[in-house]
Amino acid sequence: MSLAEVWRSSARLVTTNSPQLNGGGGNKSALWKWRSFSGQPKRTVMWTWVCGFMLFTLGVISLFTGHVVSHLEWYSQQLSKRSLLDMSPAVQEHRSNGYLLIAASGGLNQQRTGITDAVVVARILNATLVVPELDHHSYWKDDSDFNDIFDVNWFIASLTKDVTIVKRVPDRVMRSMEKPPYTMRVPRKSTPEYYLDQVLPILSRRHVLQLTKFDYRLANDLDEDMQKLRCRVNYHALRFTKRIQSVGMKVVKRMRKMAKRFIAVHLRFEPDMLAFSGCDFGGGEKERAELAEIRKRWDTLPDLDPLEERKRGKCPLTPHEVGLMLRALGFANDTYIYVASGEIYGGEKTLSPLRELFPNFYTKEMLANDELKPLLPFSSRLAAIDYIVSDESDVFITNNNGNMAKILAGRRRYMGHKRTIRPNAKKLSALFMDREKMEWHTFAKKVKSCQRGFMGDPDEFKPGRGEFHEYPQACICQRPFSYDKTSKEDEEDDNIPEEVHNNNITRHGHLSSADNERDEVFPD
Repeated sequence: MSLAEVWRSSARLVTTNSPQLNGGGGNKSALWKWRSFSGQPKRTVMWTWVCGFMLFTLGVISLFTGHVVSHLEWYSQQLSKRSLLDMSPAVQEHRSNGYLLIAASGGLNQQRTGITDAVVVARILNATLVVPELDHHSYWKDDSDFNDIFDVNWFIASLTKDVTIVKRVPDRVMRSMEKPPYTMRVPRKSTPEYYLDQVLPILSRRHVLQLTKFDYRLANDLDEDMQKLRCRVNYHALRFTKRIQSVGMKVVKRMRKMAKRFIAVHLRFEPDMLAFSGCDFGGGEKERAELAEIRKRWDTLPDLDPLEERKRGKCPLTPHEVGLMLRALGFANDTYIYVASGEIYGGEKTLSPLRELFPNFYTKEMLANDELKPLLPFSSRLAAIDYIVSDESDVFITNNNGNMAKILAGRRRYMGHKRTIRPNAKKLSALFMDREKMEWHTFAKKVKSCQRGFMGDPDEFKPGRGEFHEYPQACICQRPFSYDKTSKEDEEDDNIPEEVHNNNITRHGHLSSADNERDEVFPD
């Protein structure tokens, strides 16, 4: 019997024995009943009243507490709903649909785009992402793993609210599988609908799925939440290891000790780039044979007309042409220049014209020779050093619209505008072929005209135009991330190598103050 039922039965008992509550029978009858009742022994009367009061009290408490509990449950439900609205969407709103393995493709920055999109695809599929596998078989033959380049623990922890990421598929899952992980390659620029329609059913059925050659396999145009997730991955979660950050910032500090402002030029004049372009760079039959041999690694490349490719603006500028463009734009002879590059085709012979135009010419090898020695066998780790220094530069100049150019241009927009200059190769190609026929003043004026709209101004492109990695227009700008998060032992005073410092003392002797023309190309 519930407390409420006990309370009701006790109430009925009191009602039948109480003249006031019974309400009938006249005064005599009532008086007779009262006298009869009062004639009972006092102990019995007292005990009856105590029991009745206790039962009444318990009944009231039972009804009241039941009422309060029901309200507490309702408030709890409302608070729970409100907290869900206030919080970021849960990672695993439903049970994970399986484990997603990603095999990235290409060099450092091409793989970076693949890693960024892999996180978004895992979110679309509600999958658990396994830390992506890097490409060990590309042209550069770099066997670095993810944790050799990026801070893997930071990567996992910083994306906890977005996607569940693990370092490997659990052993129990692998043991339970009857077949090896299903492997497939999705088309480039695939939409979220494609992943839901074509990929999700396989993932749900097989539980472990691998997507190979994963570069630019997700559409540029996504909804705003997914675009912002891309930004969280690319600009916040993909942080280089402390070792790489330390070496990169040492190079930056050594540049800053020599000059208040410096520019970084990504020459991208390595043999693979020249071979892929199908262009002619004036090296005659020897050059054509060497580049043709490299082109054999791409089975599907068509035969191209070098002159037509140059007219179309598909050929990277030579280092000499880059130097001429910069001088025409107003960068003076005393400008400090950092050259971000791998192995330059033609070596010192190719670079010497650029050195003559800009004597204050530096590379990572010149500024951090000892610190670079452990990294020399790994092209991606060396590229990460160039990435850091280029990002920290006052002006960044690209020589082609490749992966590093796009990634860095997007980062410099996202982190607060810093100028990125892209050569308008289509217009400049004709100009360079005729440069000997005109005076320098005329040539410089025409270069500036060609470069309108390619100087990295904030309003240069309309929102939505171009690839997302280059134009992250859907994201909110954040305070710039500093690579200078080194440990105390890395914070000692970095002395510039004596031979480098001495070589520049005489150059400082004739430095002139920056003129108005150069101030136009250096952002404030």
